[in-house]
Amino acid sequence: MSVTRENRTRTRLVQGPGMLLVWLYGVMSVGAVSRSIYQIATEFDRAPLAYALSAVAAVVYAFITYTLVRGGDTARKAALVCCAAELVGVLTVGTWTLLDPSAFPDATVWSDYGYGYIFIPVLLPVSGIWWLRRSRAASV
Repeated sequence: MSVTRENRTRTRLVQGPGMLLVWLYGVMSVGAVSRSIYQIATEFDRAPLAYALSAVAAVVYAFITYTLVRGGDTARKAALVCCAAELVGVLTVGTWTLLDPSAFPDATVWSDYGYGYIFIPVLLPVSGIWWLRRSRAASV
C-alpha cells in the first residue's frame, strides 16, 4: 500500500509537539466549553460580554483541535489562520481587561492574557503557529 503525500502531511501534524498541541487544545476546548455553557446558562446577565467571549474561545479551541487532528494542507492553513486570530483575540482581550477591568465584571478565558489558565491561552497560539510553520517546512 502506498502512502500519499497528503497522508504523510496529516501524520506529521500529530507527531511530537503536534500531539502535545492537540492534547492542550483539547483540554482547553473542554474547559472553555464547559465554563461558557455553565456561565451562559446560569449567569449570563451578570457579564454577557465576558461569557460570550469565553464561548468564542471555546469554539476556536475546538476548531483548532479538529484541524490539527484532521491534518492536510487545507486543515493546516485553517489552523494557522485560527491560531493567528486566537493570538489577536488573547492580546486584545488581555490588554482590554488590564486597561478597563470594569468592562469585564467576570473573567474570560483570555482575561489578563490567560492568567486564570496559567497563561496557556497566550502561549498556545504562539506554539501552534510555530509548529504549523515548522511542520509545513518539513513536509515540503
